[in-house]
Amino acid sequence: MGAPEFDLTTWRKAERARLIEARMSMPLDDHKAASRAITECLAARFPPESFSSLGCYWPFRREYDCIPLMKAVIAAGGQVALPVVIQKHHPLEFRPWTPETKMEAGVWNILHPASGEPVQPAALLIPLVGFDRNGYRLGYGAGFYDRTIATFATSPLKIGVGFDFCRMDDIHPHQHDIPMDYIVTEKGVVFEGPAAR
Repeated sequence: MGAPEFDLTTWRKAERARLIEARMSMPLDDHKAASRAITECLAARFPPESFSSLGCYWPFRREYDCIPLMKAVIAAGGQVALPVVIQKHHPLEFRPWTPETKMEAGVWNILHPASGEPVQPAALLIPLVGFDRNGYRLGYGAGFYDRTIATFATSPLKIGVGFDFCRMDDIHPHQHDIPMDYIVTEKGVVFEGPAAR
């Protein structure tokens, strides 16, 4: 009897659950320290003033806390936008954000701007559940970011952010999966793709 066939969907689901559990189990002080380190690494490589427009995200389930970076980009004169899930299997809509923006809860109770004209940021800060040595990210499985990036008239700079324990050998990417240009963890810039060189 041969070895069982590799079921990518089941494997990804299990890896996703394992990594999210590890992230949720981080002591709060460790999470805060790692988030500060990622912010410092990002600021060193991508100064806040270098972003004319940056798409970020509202932190969810102990993701890297990018809110301090968002505020720094705005203070430096740039625009920050946050994603909104409009519909399942559709691209995200990015709406401008400032600390004064009225927010509302959307899918999974994640906050997003309640209104605003859609924008296409020049750069995206993208949360990672996991990532591999080739710059591919394991996300939550809905495909929102891949679908959204494919609609941009000009491909944005794609910066994946996550914690160093989320490294994987290979996420076994699908044909539609889009690799990151950079991946940043609390250890620094740990991946640079061909487009970044």
